[in-house]
Amino acid sequence: MRSPEQLMIRDVPAEDRPRERLSREGPASLSNAELVAILLRTGTASESVLQLANRVLSRTEGLKGLAGSTLNELVQIKGIGPAKGIQLLAGIELGRRVFRALPAERTQIRSPGDAADYVMDEMRHLSQEHFLCLFLNTKNRVIDKKCIFVGSLNSSVVHPREVFREAIRRSSAGVICVHNHPSGDPTPSREDIHVTERLVEAGQIVGIELLDHIIIGDHRYYSMKEKGIIPV
Repeated sequence: MRSPEQLMIRDVPAEDRPRERLSREGPASLSNAELVAILLRTGTASESVLQLANRVLSRTEGLKGLAGSTLNELVQIKGIGPAKGIQLLAGIELGRRVFRALPAERTQIRSPGDAADYVMDEMRHLSQEHFLCLFLNTKNRVIDKKCIFVGSLNSSVVHPREVFREAIRRSSAGVICVHNHPSGDPTPSREDIHVTERLVEAGQIVGIELLDHIIIGDHRYYSMKEKGIIPV
């Protein structure tokens, strides 16, 4: 007798199939594999879409790995061709964009935790370091966000002029710089601290305050402001 994971979708009672359960009980009732199965739509000749979804999650080591996968990596999984890979990537990107499309009242940054929450979901899965800036108005609301650099952080590539040129263009009152550590450990390096000190000095010269420099790990963050590296 087949286990539930081995059943083909046609063998599963209609009321227990992922689409029908989502329609009846809502998306929160479905497992990760069932949600992935809905994105994939179909399985293969030898396995159900649920089996394929479980195998994709196993191969990518869960949602975190899936979110960080490229199309080239996905199509290496048996049963995932370009079309299915693109469907998965589109679903992941849509989820990220929905998360970022927060109501205006939630884009006000009142604390380092607010800034970290604002970018955590989009940055904690990245396999390379990304350095981005949040540009704030006088009420500390985010008016724009821009990725300045991708790659290992050092003072020769993250130059204050790039940061504050973008801030001036947007008439920003303040800037919060954010970058991620792909290792998941947000502890700053000596270079991270050096870059922060240069940005503080440049901000004082141009009259646009560097409000914080936050390092994103895996569900953790490090605030230069909280740790006293940026003067209050």
